[in-house]
Amino acid sequence: MMTTRRPVHLNLFKIKLPIGGIMSIIHRATGVFMFVALPYLIYLLGLSLRGEDGFAAAHTAVHGFVGTVFVFLVMWSLAHHLLAGIRYLLIDIDVGVDKEIARQSALAVTVAGPILGLLLTGGVL
Repeated sequence: MMTTRRPVHLNLFKIKLPIGGIMSIIHRATGVFMFVALPYLIYLLGLSLRGEDGFAAAHTAVHGFVGTVFVFLVMWSLAHHLLAGIRYLLIDIDVGVDKEIARQSALAVTVAGPILGLLLTGGVL
């Protein structure tokens, strides 16, 4: 009887994921974040449409430190999710399927997401 040594526990900090795996995890996390953030964004929209006082309250909420970080995370999520979605659509039609090109496109999406998030945050605020 042949036995194999299998790990007793899974240490996630020792696993070396390829950049495509990291980008995929970020893609899922940004999708979840956008879904979770949607009620608060709808609340802010409704608040801003109530009148001058509501708009001022929404403006204050968005322009504080926590609000700016929140806006950045939303913009990063949108940018990353859009870029990764385009990458996945291209892979679906067999563009960028080669290992090296897939790795480069995953790296490009992972790097471009937060950069675009910063640019969009600066444009929104």
